[in-house]
Parts: sequence; structure tokens; C-alpha cells
Amino acid sequence: MANTSSAKKATRKIARRTAVNKSRRTQMRGTVRSVEEAIASGDRDAALKAMANAEPALMRAAQRNIIHKNAASRKVSRLAHRISQLGK
Repeated sequence: MANTSSAKKATRKIARRTAVNKSRRTQMRGTVRSVEEAIASGDRDAALKAMANAEPALMRAAQRNIIHKNAASRKVSRLAHRISQLGK
């Protein structure tokens, strides 16, 4: 348990930041899930529209250190590749 007042404040800040990050991570995962569902249904147009929302969400999450920058780029790349396979 925190003893000093600065340590107590730090734990409060961590708790607030954790709540914010959890919300942002959930929102990001929802946008990715919508792309994956559109890909699974085989609807290329819906997948492209969902991807237009998912890519900025992933990059925003990377900027805010919710996920690593390379992880965000990898997810975008893999989703884009899967969408391109729908056209064939």
C-alpha cells in the first residue's frame, strides 16, 4: 500500500489512466471486429467502409500507447490484405 502522499496520488492517476485506456482499447477492438465480421460475411464494400473507421482507430491507439506502433501497422496490413483477397 502507498505510504507517501505522492504515491497515493500516483495510484489515483494510474487508476484514472487505466479506465481511460480500457475504454479506448475496447473501442479499438470493436472497430477491428466490425472489419473482421464484414470479411467473414464476404461483403467487400462493408469491409472497406469498416476499414475506413478501423485504420484511424488503430493508429490513434498506437499514438496513445495503448498498443505498439508496429502492432497497429501489422493489424492494418493484415486486414487490408484480407480485404484485397475478397475481390478475387
